[in-house]
Amino acid sequence: MSNDRSSASDKGTLAVTALVAAAFVGCVWGANWMITNVGTPHPSGARTIPVGLGWDAPSGVVFVGASLTLRDVLQRRTGPWLVVAAIVVGAALSAALSPGLAVASGVTFLVAELADLAVYTPLRERSLTGAVLASNAVGALVDSALFLTLAFGTAAAADLVVPLTLGKFEWSLVAIPALLFTRKRAAGPRVVPAG
Repeated sequence: MSNDRSSASDKGTLAVTALVAAAFVGCVWGANWMITNVGTPHPSGARTIPVGLGWDAPSGVVFVGASLTLRDVLQRRTGPWLVVAAIVVGAALSAALSPGLAVASGVTFLVAELADLAVYTPLRERSLTGAVLASNAVGALVDSALFLTLAFGTAAAADLVVPLTLGKFEWSLVAIPALLFTRKRAAGPRVVPAG
């Protein structure tokens, strides 16, 4: 009977990991789709949406912010190589929207993943939530400055880096329930000893 439980638990764990990986790929593609289709045109060529405090940020912020937490969840479940593969897949899918954005996005996600590894990995054993918050803050800043510079130039980066960083961090907080859900799923069902 324990083999049946183990098999069901393994299938559940694999299903959750596949769901997180698909959501992460979707975030990479979705961010590029939004920045070309949703929001108010900005002089840089990006489309922007309000992120609070009277600031507007490129509309892809919704998906990129969520991707920061999903990336940590995926890294915790599989290690960094599946994260890198998911970035490549998401950027490749984005090439149909805009080859230039796809390259800027792919490079930025990869560099942000390296920054994330430097912050998240050493902290996750001490405090998972603290590691996610710290890596999201660093990832949001690195990601924002690099992406805006590569995709839209230094003037756009200077104009939009603060609101984009703020917006990414806000949206990364929205994804934290995914972290908590997968953390509970990783623990598996609770087995109570008989007797």
